[in-house]
Amino acid sequence: MKATGTRPKIIVSADGRGVVGHAGARLLADVAEVTGLTGACGEALAGLRQRRGVHDPGRVVVDLAVMLADGGEAISDLAVLRDQADLFGPVASDPTAWRLLSGMDSAVLVRLRDARAHAREIAWAQRIEAHGGLPASSAAGRAIPGLVLDLDASIVICHSEKEAATPTWKHTFGYHPLFCFLDNTREALSGLLREGRAGSNTTADHITVLDQALEQIPDRHRHGTPILIRSDSAGCTHGLLAHIRALREDGLDTRFSVGVAITEPIRQAILHAKQHATWVPALDADGEPSDGAEVCELTGLVPDDGYPPGTRFIARRERPHPGAQLSLFDTIEGMRHQVLATDTPPGDPTSGPIQYLEARHRAHARVEDRIRTGKDTGFGRFPSRIFAINQAWLQLALTGIDLLAWTQMLLLDGHLAAAEPKKLRYRLLHVAARLSHSARQTRLRIAETWPWATDLATAFTRLYALPRPTG
Repeated sequence: MKATGTRPKIIVSADGRGVVGHAGARLLADVAEVTGLTGACGEALAGLRQRRGVHDPGRVVVDLAVMLADGGEAISDLAVLRDQADLFGPVASDPTAWRLLSGMDSAVLVRLRDARAHAREIAWAQRIEAHGGLPASSAAGRAIPGLVLDLDASIVICHSEKEAATPTWKHTFGYHPLFCFLDNTREALSGLLREGRAGSNTTADHITVLDQALEQIPDRHRHGTPILIRSDSAGCTHGLLAHIRALREDGLDTRFSVGVAITEPIRQAILHAKQHATWVPALDADGEPSDGAEVCELTGLVPDDGYPPGTRFIARRERPHPGAQLSLFDTIEGMRHQVLATDTPPGDPTSGPIQYLEARHRAHARVEDRIRTGKDTGFGRFPSRIFAINQAWLQLALTGIDLLAWTQMLLLDGHLAAAEPKKLRYRLLHVAARLSHSARQTRLRIAETWPWATDLATAFTRLYALPRPTG
């Protein structure tokens, strides 16, 4: 037999000096500085600072957000930053972080959201100055004009007794938070922690999350940009749609695209369309005709009582894939059906035919990826039995998600600008490096053989070139 090569023999010791891990996470901490997030959080939480406290509460909040963005799951994971003071500076102890979280009541959370909005305005201005505009959301191979907000809820399972954790409609136990993500940049605009038994289609909760999301958008974009609000059928309530329509009275150019539950009137409309209407091929993600899928407009065939004037209904039918869970109606018809409602008017030059409107709505599914990766960035595991602390933790998780989004849209390009957090951590954030000191400067030396060393070094160079907030 031919001998195979072996790995080099090594001797392991725990006495290295000047070597740091998670060196790329420093990029997240510096993004918080350059966007003004650290300073804004310091002002928002100034009232929580102990008289003789060493640590600024705003800095503690940012360190927690950096830890979550870096993949940490518990407050004890702050040790990764704390034990590398040469790289991250002084970091609060676990008890200090716990005391801060326990002092964050609803009024503090409002100020924290204001701090995030302040930093977002700076981050967007930096992006526009460097690249000429914000990233565009897309569907069917076309850019969607303006901003696209996606509302969705998810179950977060709790494995121990926690305040407000209850049985869920999925026969699990935990929380049922509701979120709003910006599809253009993958930022987490808002989130509402709710008990597990909270309804999927609770109008008041959807309005709260939507309004908080809109408050996160800088004024010049909130009032001067088309805003599309997407949701699954949980958002198809007359109250939410009326609220979206009423926002126009405040100068917002808002429109909706929501899923519609297939009730008996919808089924009758589909059957009528099957016989008398024209079905056209649906479009795939690249804008090409989708094999086995068709769309048809049901407007005028569906009772629109309670819907805002001008609401349109569009149906999609497709051959079910193996294993698809079908209703009795779909089983009888041999096709899977979905229906959406939108108030985008026909002939709108910024939208297009019904095939595009249907593809635009299906792109809402990307929010499921945002929630999935968000559960790995803090809100998949809540640390406390106390509901108020878990509410604060959720806001820190959303802040960590924003730091990742700002890092990607300001400092990275190519595949790294679109990478999910898991890939970003593996390639950039968790890299080891050596710290060296000379001529009153500290250098972070990344191994030249690391495949993404140039990408990380370039990101730091771009970071230093960004304009700093003043005042």
